[in-house]
Amino acid sequence: MSIKDWPAESQPRVKLLAHGADVLSDAELLAIFLRTGVAGISAVDLARQLLDHFGSLRSLLGASLDDFSAAKGLGAAKFCQLQASVEMTKRFLAENLQRGDALTSVDAVKSYLKAQLQAKHNEVFAVLFLDNQHKVIRFDVLFYGTIDGASVYPRVVVEQALQHKAAAVIFSHNHPSGVAEPSHADIQITNRLQQALALVDIRVLDHFIIGDGEPVSFAERGLL
Repeated sequence: MSIKDWPAESQPRVKLLAHGADVLSDAELLAIFLRTGVAGISAVDLARQLLDHFGSLRSLLGASLDDFSAAKGLGAAKFCQLQASVEMTKRFLAENLQRGDALTSVDAVKSYLKAQLQAKHNEVFAVLFLDNQHKVIRFDVLFYGTIDGASVYPRVVVEQALQHKAAAVIFSHNHPSGVAEPSHADIQITNRLQQALALVDIRVLDHFIIGDGEPVSFAERGLL
């Protein structure tokens, strides 16, 4: 049955217009993006199949062109559309973050960092450099690692912070496993970085770990 033949209240577009995008499931949101299904399969059912195939919306968003295009109902054109949508989201969140105080806009920081790091398949370590009013100067991914970890060098972090004339920083890294709990190594390197930056009067405001759910904040956990 075509989605147009469904009861109006069950149709994804009608639900979005009536109640907002946040009430829709991952499959319903993806169905709106896909617009149409394939022969004998509605857009929502196709979206469910794609989510099952990739394992999660995060994996679908982070898929390579080859993997994406190999899936039923997808191709290079859809890949371009999806990547453009993701990039617009990142830029929207960056603009929101740059307008505010990163120290008080914790939700904006979390949303921005999730958009930047959640879909990455390998672990990376990134830094938000802030001025003395906690406005964002720059966001940089400084270290790239394997799926098991990234090597982080305090000297490089200090050099970059001084180059950007930062007064404070917020660290972030992703856990490709999806589990955002801090490891002993995460806590150790955060302490080393905090000590190194303190020597040049640069504050570490927080360190966020990005996984599948809510980002974990070291400051909220009392680890800073």
